[in-house]
Amino acid sequence: MPVFAISKNELRFPDPRLADDEGLLAVGGDLSTERLLLAYSHGIFPWFSEGQPVLWWSPDPRFVLYPSKLKISRSLKQVLRQKKFTVTFDQDFSSVIKLCKKAERPGQDGTWITKEMQQAYIRLHEAGFAHSVEVWYEKELAGGLYGVSLGACFSGESMFHLQPDASKVALFYLAEQLKRWDFRFIDCQVYTPHLERMGAEEIPRNSFLYELKAGINMPTKKDTWSKLSE
Repeated sequence: MPVFAISKNELRFPDPRLADDEGLLAVGGDLSTERLLLAYSHGIFPWFSEGQPVLWWSPDPRFVLYPSKLKISRSLKQVLRQKKFTVTFDQDFSSVIKLCKKAERPGQDGTWITKEMQQAYIRLHEAGFAHSVEVWYEKELAGGLYGVSLGACFSGESMFHLQPDASKVALFYLAEQLKRWDFRFIDCQVYTPHLERMGAEEIPRNSFLYELKAGINMPTKKDTWSKLSE
């Protein structure tokens, strides 16, 4: 399949089913809020490194976590019982994405969270579509995650931890909240062994797009989630 070129002047994407074997669909465009929302509503996300043009992806299969299927290990249950962490939503989005950018990724050279990406997702957060989960230990950030919410679908972008299990705690609290709100899935995008151990699974892209279409027709919770999570 060819990789499609898009310009900054056209707000459109090709059918995500036309992505190549690696999941790459298109190159170009920008990271405006309007383009990002259009991309996520069609199961497409940006992923590129510093110095590259904007690359847009729609892999097959897709890696998703259904909130009700989250696997909680014995050690994580013990951490949760200890209640040593405090968890909040949307209290410090900019710090979460900054720390995700700095997080070491074994097997990866650098980060895909470029300055351009960082600014784009902060704008999405300010518009009410991107949200963060913060895990605190003694009033300091110990872990967290952020992602994009459209309708009843959440697309996880990145997570970090400065203390063991802190990112797992963030994912647990996110899944619990999304269950209460009847969200359909957490889109993890591409396979990782860590998330597979926590219950994420690969599904065909066509199945993902079907579920996405149904989910984004639900109302989007655009308010600051710290006001909605109680």
